[in-house]
Amino acid sequence: MSDTPTRPCDRCQTLPSSAEGAGRLFLWSPVGHAQGRLVSLLRETRHEVQVRAEAQCVAVWVPEAALSPLVSSLVAALSQEEARATRVLFVPGAAEPGLGDYPRVGSLQRLVTRTRAGWLVDLLAEQRLTTHFQPIVHARDTGRIFAHEALMRGLEPDGALVSPGRMMQTARDADLLFQLDLAARTTAIRQAVRHGLDTHLFVNFTPTAIYDASYCLRSTVEAIHAAGIEPRRVVFEIIETDQTADAEHLRAIVDFYRKAGFQVALDDLGAGFSSLNLIHRLRPDIIKLDMELVRDVHLDPYKGSIVEKLLEIARTLGIRTVAEGIETHEELHWVRAHGVDFVQGYLIAKPQSPPVGLTPTFVE
Repeated sequence: MSDTPTRPCDRCQTLPSSAEGAGRLFLWSPVGHAQGRLVSLLRETRHEVQVRAEAQCVAVWVPEAALSPLVSSLVAALSQEEARATRVLFVPGAAEPGLGDYPRVGSLQRLVTRTRAGWLVDLLAEQRLTTHFQPIVHARDTGRIFAHEALMRGLEPDGALVSPGRMMQTARDADLLFQLDLAARTTAIRQAVRHGLDTHLFVNFTPTAIYDASYCLRSTVEAIHAAGIEPRRVVFEIIETDQTADAEHLRAIVDFYRKAGFQVALDDLGAGFSSLNLIHRLRPDIIKLDMELVRDVHLDPYKGSIVEKLLEIARTLGIRTVAEGIETHEELHWVRAHGVDFVQGYLIAKPQSPPVGLTPTFVE
């Protein structure tokens, strides 16, 4: 690890500044008639507008808490393509944009999404992420826990849970996936230590939320070392591989984790052609069979044949297997009879915090 850069990843660790305060919105329109419509709208709504012809820019003063409704009205005045092509920058206060501000220039459409995602920025800034843990148990002895998978949850200010799906979709749309993914990983590590887990720990990561393994993942590795967790007990689980077009980028991430002593799992095997192709590219230590394949596998000969072949491939290659989504005794008995190594699902236990304890006979 000594050759790894020590500079932190600003992209992953920096949240966008709050858009609730007053400031100026700068707009660069791709064509003159679009700029004209924006200026007319702004003047009709009595905004303080400055047209800077030399920079082909419009600057408008935005009162406190007025940015979200303003950008929504601007988007409504443009076509979808014009909204995507119009570049914007919000600068708090009365200062002129500096060189450090220009990396934050983005589309008007993206700013609309970002202003509507203020709840997620607040959630991350206030560290209102939490982790629920779901056990992964030995198939032949379901009372023996092999690992816990750390699953992200959010908390409203009143303590109500925020679903991971809502957070992920908002983060994707608002370009906050880097920050959310990092916060989820570090929260999982911190809470695993707090609960005293001594099993393997599965930690999910989204490949598209990592642009450079040496920078983006260093803080995660340092958190694991600082927590005193043995690297061999940590399994980084690759999720959303269907959205990862760059297999070489993904391989670089996997290589980084392996050099640090961690294991790698490939999620949702069988959910698409891409995940099958990634087996030979990534050489995972563990593969997880997609829950849709496992559902009623004992009743469907097509599913059964596919799962049998996947298990055979894994055994031949020395890859351990997890059947996820186990909900019935019949599914458990089928995958156990066909040689799966580990199982996970609601029949065993639901994700919980603190982690659930198991007894040896409760699913026999």
